[in-house]
Amino acid sequence: MITSAQMRAGRALLGIDQRQLAALSGVSLPTIQRMEASEGTVRGVVDTLEKVVAAFDAAGVELLSEHVPSRGSGRGVRLKQAANPEAGLV
Repeated sequence: MITSAQMRAGRALLGIDQRQLAALSGVSLPTIQRMEASEGTVRGVVDTLEKVVAAFDAAGVELLSEHVPSRGSGRGVRLKQAANPEAGLV
């Protein structure tokens, strides 16, 4: 549904911190911190995940899944393939 990397990237695009994302989504700050500290796909209560995704959507951030085209026409960022750890990128 959403990865920790997408959450961090979404916040960066909006220029907000974890506390602000918590306020926008109605999710507690410790929950946002736990979600972002996880590896890969964030796991948790579906309702909580949906709140975070909805907050990003309402703020104008489109979260893209693998092999899914963008719905929007604005600028965006997407990895071409999985990051190469040997290249120093995570």
